[in-house]
Amino acid sequence: MRIKAKRMILIIVVCIVVYLVAGAIGPFIKYKDVSSQTAEEFRADSFRSSEAGTDRAMLLETSESALEHRIRLINGAKSRIILSTFDMRNGESTKDLLSVIWHKAEEGVKVQILVDGVSGLIRMEPDPLFHAVASHPNIQIKIYNPVNPLMPWKTQGRMHDKYVIVDDSAYILGGRNTFDYFLGDYDSKNKSLDREVLIYNTAQGEENSGESSLFQVEAYFNRVWNLDVCRLFHDDEGQQKKKRIQKQMELLEARYQELREKQEGFFDTAYDYTAHTCAANRIRLVSGPIGIYGKEPDIFYTLTELMKQAQERVVIHTPYVVTNDYMNETLTEIVDTVPQVKMVINSVENGDNFVASSDYQYHKKDVVATGISLYEYDGGLSTHGKSLVIDNDLCAVGSYNFDLRSTYMDTELMLVIQSEELTQQLMEYMGDIEKDCRMVVDEKNYVVPDHVTVAKVPFLKRLAWKVVGFLLQPFRVLA
Repeated sequence: MRIKAKRMILIIVVCIVVYLVAGAIGPFIKYKDVSSQTAEEFRADSFRSSEAGTDRAMLLETSESALEHRIRLINGAKSRIILSTFDMRNGESTKDLLSVIWHKAEEGVKVQILVDGVSGLIRMEPDPLFHAVASHPNIQIKIYNPVNPLMPWKTQGRMHDKYVIVDDSAYILGGRNTFDYFLGDYDSKNKSLDREVLIYNTAQGEENSGESSLFQVEAYFNRVWNLDVCRLFHDDEGQQKKKRIQKQMELLEARYQELREKQEGFFDTAYDYTAHTCAANRIRLVSGPIGIYGKEPDIFYTLTELMKQAQERVVIHTPYVVTNDYMNETLTEIVDTVPQVKMVINSVENGDNFVASSDYQYHKKDVVATGISLYEYDGGLSTHGKSLVIDNDLCAVGSYNFDLRSTYMDTELMLVIQSEELTQQLMEYMGDIEKDCRMVVDEKNYVVPDHVTVAKVPFLKRLAWKVVGFLLQPFRVLA
């Protein structure tokens, strides 16, 4: 009887695991083709203009500048603040941001915060800080696709977008999540190199303000915010009667006063964004499908179609590369038509994504076979920036990784900017990273600069990469 009972328990456990795994992967197992609408509407000349637009642009290369400009913009808000993030965690930088947001909400500014479902469950649900913020009558928090383990086919629908919009004055968009690993200088040991762009609307408050790309991003936000799969997070003012919530409210108020004293420059209302930004002729938001199931590779298609128009060069910076046949064939086509095509990724020794590193080693030969000039970054800190350059006047910054998950699963954004000055600045920042790269010769060999030291990885971790890389093959889209 005991043997039968154990066997029955084992069968039940196996069935549950199969149900969860098959359910999670099912909606994504077949790669979709690019949507006919995206293919028909693509026009390369729609990304360029002969005249300067209303927007000006600034790259945010450091985590310190990312926090500084978030606080400065939010502090200047008059009517609305929008924050969308893949991952929000309690920490010093998050308390800084939320304290300023709380203060502005007290002044009557309307705030909308949108967070991915996994972060909402793991990071926010157990934390009274986020319950306190959600209790404010002028703040609404929504969770994109809250996790429901009983419905595994919904669990992998993730929102990977990261941006902040303030009034019609400015926005920040890029690859940074909302916690200390990405913002500020609180966590000096665990940092990530990342990249964002700040767009300043010089026509704010004027009749032609609506020409700003800010409204492209806001329209996208509203589409996602109003999805049926987005749910309000504890939108209950009555929570403010609870002592644990009152404690967090007091913390936010005290934090705001402390921040103003310690970082007086962040609150400088005379900061001249026009003087610190670059002119841009045209800025266009590139987005993909926003639902929770398998997606057409619309962003990859749009970006690579633009690359095919390049006359001189294409430079891609992405944390990691995970490709299928369609993506490899497209990259090969670009390499065959553009004089210089370069891609920079983290080396597996330097990166912080174990699964992507495992898959890369398994399929490295396929990426090399495209003919792309491939470089692996070994600078010590993992690079998380997602950006590209096309010739001398076009660049893109956003959340899209050159991997299967970003291409077929997650919501993603890239901002394509026509600006010779900004593109030159981005090339210089890219060049600094490339100094600490080794060039891939083939699947096993490199050209390694004398000053570059490749981190030593224990044998067991290397073995684990190989094992996971092999086991991952039926589920590569998750990488």
